[in-house]
Amino acid sequence: MHRRYMVSMPTMRQSLANPTRFMDLSAWLLPWIAGAAGVLLTLGLYLSFTAPLDYQQGHAAKIMFVHVPTAWLSMFGYVLVAFSSFGLLVFRHPLADVSAKAAAPIGAVFTLLCLLTGSLWGKPMWGAFWVWDPRLTSVLVLFLLYIGLIALRSSIEDETLAAKLTAVLSLVGIAILPVIKFSVEWNSLHQPASVMRLGPPTILLVMAIAMTVLFAALHLKAMRNEVLRRRLKALRASQVRASVDLARQPAA
Repeated sequence: MHRRYMVSMPTMRQSLANPTRFMDLSAWLLPWIAGAAGVLLTLGLYLSFTAPLDYQQGHAAKIMFVHVPTAWLSMFGYVLVAFSSFGLLVFRHPLADVSAKAAAPIGAVFTLLCLLTGSLWGKPMWGAFWVWDPRLTSVLVLFLLYIGLIALRSSIEDETLAAKLTAVLSLVGIAILPVIKFSVEWNSLHQPASVMRLGPPTILLVMAIAMTVLFAALHLKAMRNEVLRRRLKALRASQVRASVDLARQPAA
């Protein structure tokens, strides 16, 4: 009796894989996550603007409070895409492709912000907005990889095929992440990972948490939109099939 009851109960993974349960849970979580992101971003930006000037970099050092979190999230976003793609190819998780598709544009935006803020910092520090440095070049490759994933998916009409091909490409492309990580050791102008040298670590921590929470809110919202889009597409296809079947019925 007990064993039969345990078998009939859905596992946690099965519960989360149910799109209806995901929509219910995300509808409850999203306002809280978005609100927390707004509060933390406001606090982080206030602390950033009111922080004392760096004795060497002046105002330019404050760019790092945005640049560093966006750099982290550019790589985290790609890890999320690759992890979701693995879930699609190996476990056939119903929401895996939804997660991968939703995360790619968000990761691309954070990577672009990373490149732009890095350029703004580089102009006063290096005298140029762009140099073909190993770290900068590898992050640019990451951005182009994001764009490639988005373009590949949008160019294939068959969504199932598009999901599989983008999943394979994302898993192959994950090789860029260790390149980005260790590129500062290859005769790079980019400073090594030294968070504590950027200024008060509390500000950077607040901004990192704020942007991570913002990423989570954007990802949840994008996933919800994608689930709704697929439901609408399935409903329209069902209506078309019903209309075709009705038209084929012989007149009474």
